[in-house]
Amino acid sequence: MTINNYINGQLVPPVGGRYLNNVNPATGQISGLIPDSGKEDVELAVRAAQAAFPAWSVMHPEQRHDILKAISDGILARLDALAAAESADSGKTVRTATTVDIPRSALNFKFFATALLHFASESHFVPGQSLSVTLRQPLGVVGCISPWNLPLYLFTWKIAPALAAGNCVVAKPSEVTPLTAFLLGEICTAAGLPPGVLNIVHGQGPEAGAAIVQHPAIKAISFTGSTRAGAEIARKAAPVFKKISLELGGKNPNLIFADCDYDEMLATTVRSSFNNQGQICLCGSRIYVEASLYEQFKKDFVERVRALKVGFPTNPDSDLGAVVSKTHFDKVMGCIELAREEGGVVLCGGHPVSVPGEGANGYYIAPTIIEGLPAQCRTNQEEIFGPVVTIAPFSTDDEAISLANSTNYGLSATVWTNNLRRTQRLSVELQAGIVWINTWMLRDLRTPFGGVKDSGIGREGGWDALRFFTETKNVTFRL
Repeated sequence: MTINNYINGQLVPPVGGRYLNNVNPATGQISGLIPDSGKEDVELAVRAAQAAFPAWSVMHPEQRHDILKAISDGILARLDALAAAESADSGKTVRTATTVDIPRSALNFKFFATALLHFASESHFVPGQSLSVTLRQPLGVVGCISPWNLPLYLFTWKIAPALAAGNCVVAKPSEVTPLTAFLLGEICTAAGLPPGVLNIVHGQGPEAGAAIVQHPAIKAISFTGSTRAGAEIARKAAPVFKKISLELGGKNPNLIFADCDYDEMLATTVRSSFNNQGQICLCGSRIYVEASLYEQFKKDFVERVRALKVGFPTNPDSDLGAVVSKTHFDKVMGCIELAREEGGVVLCGGHPVSVPGEGANGYYIAPTIIEGLPAQCRTNQEEIFGPVVTIAPFSTDDEAISLANSTNYGLSATVWTNNLRRTQRLSVELQAGIVWINTWMLRDLRTPFGGVKDSGIGREGGWDALRFFTETKNVTFRL
């Protein structure tokens, strides 16, 4: 299957005529071609967005709501097709794509379609003197660049608030997982989105992505991806004063105390460790367990993880599918070997998995648990982003906090305890943008999402997203 860019409401080939292979990670086979776009393609997209902006930015909010809600409905109407495409592109199980990725993508549009109707500005009144009002106006053309791990989920998480705020968008999905973004263009057209309001340019980061970041007419960049790429974007955007929102890497701690609800904790920890093959920025990759509970947890956790089935993504019995690419497979396997060199003991997993039939040449890794590593080793400091976790005991609350905060990352943290005072203290002292207490991945879309330290800058979600995609202006009237 050959896909094309979505520019000005039309599917168009890349200007340079270059294409990249799209590989199905579950089979290791080429499944199609995607555009290898460059500056010329981004320029076409920006021009289309600029032409569409005047009308879209002043469109009545109810009309914008209706279009975005129709996009949400269109995603749900094609749930099965989108889930199959997401699975084929990313290697995740069809079950995960059907129950998580695609429904959340629809919800992103539904949420911001509704939010735009309630987005209010402040006013400040001084009797007999002045009335000041705050206007929040769309920026113009904005750039959205999304990653490969949750392709449509995170693509729409950026696009929906940008459009709701009245901007026009030039967006680049990951070149590793382009298919659902391509299908989104068809859905947007059917929903009545005017040409040029959303433009989707496929291609590689150093070419298409860099062209979006550097284009002088693009006023803001919303990016999710690696810390390395985020730092490069910041270097390029800062000198020209673009607004940037960067959601970057994570090395998230999972703190388990002896007074937790054990069964619920264990089931959720298996999920938070290996959901989507561990390829979620919010997965808990460093598990710290109170010493009195450690041996029981280790035994039960290893038993549960060994029972997980790694298999072909369309098999309803598969708990884990393939990792996203051969390059990523090699990286994760290299990280496991590094852990062994650092003195880690592999309690289970640590090896590739052979899947018969169609999956014989796919990229499958057994879910892996490693213990015996010091906090400052590379395995516990660097993001692996695969089905690999480390476990270690702690003795006191102070030690747990110190271990949790011992990396340069600070995206999320999970705490399992029924001690109210402890939760209050940890909520304050954990260096993370998100702290979950006795749960994981429970998201209210009204709340801010983002990290601290090397996990990024800015926040997505709710009013934070709409504020990011608008320019604030104060207007004061003398009375």
